[in-house]
Amino acid sequence: MRVLSRKSGWAAALALVAAGPLAAQETRLSEQGKPAPTATIAQAEWLVGTWSGSGIGGAEAHESWLAASGNTMVGLFVQETAAGGLMFTEHMYLMEQDGSLVVKLKHFNPDLTGWEEKDGMLTFRLVNAEPCALYFNALTYRCDGEGGMVVAVRMKSPKPEPQELVFRFKRVSAPAN
Repeated sequence: MRVLSRKSGWAAALALVAAGPLAAQETRLSEQGKPAPTATIAQAEWLVGTWSGSGIGGAEAHESWLAASGNTMVGLFVQETAAGGLMFTEHMYLMEQDGSLVVKLKHFNPDLTGWEEKDGMLTFRLVNAEPCALYFNALTYRCDGEGGMVVAVRMKSPKPEPQELVFRFKRVSAPAN
């Protein structure tokens, strides 16, 4: 989620990122050749619901996850501009694959044009799963206090130290039981 790399919609986002990312503290990277750990979609059920909070440059951001359909959860991320307009969205799948979990996503500009090629997507494979935390390669979802969640993504950067964007959310709706 939230890997900034290219397309016209990113010019504004990159300017905000230049002032915002911090050295990596939240994200993890997989070791070359190490297999992904065994995991199931049940380990991600805590994500289900709607989350809102601060995103790029402190602007509002929102993320929603639906309950699993089979072995896949579908999610939507919305990043607003500082003025409250739409900066970009992401359509996400968190799914079981090869006995573990992966996140697959595509970015979209406000006019619904995609960033990735037609059949392309970003894929993040699981590095580690803990109670109320999922660490994918360069992408983290973890609980943060009562009703909170941190999402962090490691950014491509010319700086020698790793850079990441950190999104802090509060749960605004939970699934009906």
